[in-house]
This record gives sequence, C-alpha cells and structure tokens, in this order.
Amino acid sequence: MAEWLKRGLDTDAKAQADRKVRDLVEATLADIETRGDAAVRELSVRFDGWDRESYLLTDREKQDCLDQLSGHDLKDIEFAQAQVRNFAQIQRESMRDVEVETLPGVVLGHRNIPVNAAGCYVPGGKYPLLASAHMSVITAKVAGVPRVVTCAPPFQGRPAPAIVAAQVLAGADEIYALGGIQAIGAMAIGTASIAPVDMLVGPGNAFVAEAKRQLFGRVGIDLFAGPTETLVIADDSVDGELCATDLLGQAEHGPDSPAILLTTSRALAEDTMREVERLLTILPTADYARKAWETYGEVIVAESDEEMVRIADGLASEHVQVMTRDPDYFLANMTNYGALFLGARTNVSYGDKVIGTNHTLPTRKAARYTGGLWVGKFLKTCTYQRILTDEASAMIGEYCSRLCALEGFAGHGEQANIRVRRYGGRNIPYAGRAEPVEPA
Repeated sequence: MAEWLKRGLDTDAKAQADRKVRDLVEATLADIETRGDAAVRELSVRFDGWDRESYLLTDREKQDCLDQLSGHDLKDIEFAQAQVRNFAQIQRESMRDVEVETLPGVVLGHRNIPVNAAGCYVPGGKYPLLASAHMSVITAKVAGVPRVVTCAPPFQGRPAPAIVAAQVLAGADEIYALGGIQAIGAMAIGTASIAPVDMLVGPGNAFVAEAKRQLFGRVGIDLFAGPTETLVIADDSVDGELCATDLLGQAEHGPDSPAILLTTSRALAEDTMREVERLLTILPTADYARKAWETYGEVIVAESDEEMVRIADGLASEHVQVMTRDPDYFLANMTNYGALFLGARTNVSYGDKVIGTNHTLPTRKAARYTGGLWVGKFLKTCTYQRILTDEASAMIGEYCSRLCALEGFAGHGEQANIRVRRYGGRNIPYAGRAEPVEPA
C-alpha cells in the first residue's frame, strides 16, 4: 500500500481556486467580445503595463530584437529549431493520404488538410519562454498552415528579444506583443485589428488554459495545457540530489506547478526532501519553486514498480521522468502521460528546450485521452468517396435503402432509391425500400 510522505493542496481548495479563475476569464472574454481592441488594450495596460496603438510588431522591431542577440544565441536557437523541425517532419511523413477501392467500383479515401490559421501562444510573463515558439510555430508550418499568428506578453516592459527572434526564425506570419486572456481572446474572437484564427495552441498559466477551455468549440484547441506538472519515478539506483534537482527544475515555472516524487525507496524519498530544502537555499528561482513545492509538491512511497505504474497512470502527469533500473518497464506498461523521459541521462528540460519532441503537453489529467502537440493537431483528416460504375451505385443503394427504412428515414432512403432506379433499372416505390432480389 502506497504511503504519502507529503501531500499537495486538497481537492476543495483547488476547486475554489478554479472557480475564481473561471469567473474572471468568462467576464474578460465577454468584454473582448463586446469592445474588441479597446478591451484588449485596457487589459494589456492593466495586467502587463503595456500600451501602444498596435500590438503587431513591425519588421523594424523584429529586426531590432534579432540584432540584440549574439551570434551564438542565434545559433543555439537555430539548433533547437532544427531538432524540432526534423522530428515534426518525420511525424508529418508518417501521416499519409489514402485512397482505396474497397469494393468493385467503390473508392474511399482521406486527405490530411491543414487548418487555414493557427494562433500560437508563447508564455513569457515570468520568463521569456522562447522554446514555446519553436514548438508551436514550427510544428504548424511543417503541417502546412498558411497563416500562423503568435502572441507573447512583453517581458520587463518590452517585447522579449529572444522570444521575438524565435518567432521570426520559426516562420511566424504575424507577431503580436500581447499576453494572457487578452491574447487568447483576441486571436480566437478577433478584433478590428486582429483577424480571428481557426485554432489555438500553446501552453500557459491557469488563466490562459481556462480561456482556451471556454473558447473551445468556437475555435479548435490543441489540448488543455495549464501549469506545468512533473512526476519523477525513481528507485534507489539514483540519489536525492538528482531527484530534487529535477523536481525543482519544473517547480520553478510558477507557484501552481505540481512536482511529485514516486518511489519504491523510503530512504530516497527522505533524502530527496532534504535535498529539496537544501537546493531551495541556493536556487535563484526559489521564490517560485518553493511556493510550488510547499503547495503542490508530493512524495509517495510505493511497494513495487507495478504499484508505481498504477499510481502514475492515475496521476496522468504532463511530464514523467523515469529513473529506475528498468525504465523500459514503464514505457511498456504506462498508458497515461504527456511525455516520458527514460533514464537518468535525459530529463524534462531537454524535452522542454532542445531535443526535438514537443513540449506542449496535456495537464490536469488530460493525458488520459490525448497526447501532446504535434503536426497532426494542425491537420483535419477529411474523408471522401466516389463510385465508378452504375452497378456499384445500385448495389450500395439497395443496402442503403433498406437500412434507411429500418430507421424510418424516408428522405434518406429516397437518395438511395433514385439511384437504384436510374442505375440499377429497378422500379422502387417512392419512399419504399429496395427489397432483396432472391437468386433465380
């Protein structure tokens, strides 16, 4: 039986916090719907202290941001983007259009068609998270999206040079210096100055995630990607310093980022908790990480690898780092996770920044039913059909006529019957059914 040495915020407290976020987002989106650009501007001033006539960056502003980065910085961004683009292209090539003759004269197929416009949110309020530009913009462009719009909040009172550079190098068509609910609302609803998009993608804080949730249906979304979650699964083959480092490495995202250790070693659990406290005295981002650890951090001691799989699948965490003697056991047996990081040599930060897999991943247990952002999220798999011969149309029509009659759909049935009459030469009564023809 698993034992919790440390628990996070209780369910009722989480629900109360969620309600406050939900109500604020609902009112804000309604304001954007009513007042458009004026509301967006007021919200930008209120939340980001950022006021300008147009939030669309000019070519000169984009070049200025590029010029502020060193040659090495730009090469590093280009290296990371090359890895993301390469894996996205491999994924895109795995998705094929199909066309097949399923019966004589009956042709079925599907095409993978990109959406026409995607809005990519790039978080940047606390940190300039340029990696989110790689993950969203490049993936959309590899999928073939013709119009890719990005929004990122200002950082320290101006567009963040690194984020803007990443957006430019990734191929964004429109770059706006907007953050939060106002960015999500402007892209989805549209204003006089910002044309609406067809889908929204990208991670963000609780307010961004809730705005996407409320706008789903009006636009498509990639997934519910709220505050970062990390789960470290470990046994006594690793030490507390490594586990604590990897937990705090994600807890620093913000005060609402869960970080959980799941282990079969009580000694490792206790060592990790001590190391967390030690590292929090020297970590430059400890203000954020400590709040996250104190409020949402958990430490669980399980009896076996099998029990760890059961608990991990119940948690359905965004990031799952496996540092055990047999990490492939978890690859073979786990079913609910955003991304797996197998073995001590890799870690979540590699996936977040550079290795090539996408870092926009499901949170809040959405990993039970969806994976992360990839080229397929930007594609609509749309089917088509054609019938090549009169004989095939009449044959399918006879089956369709009888099935429609079973449902009482006379109009549907007539769509079949008229073709049975014309292409099959049978005299079917109007709104009747094509009875089977007994063999002679």
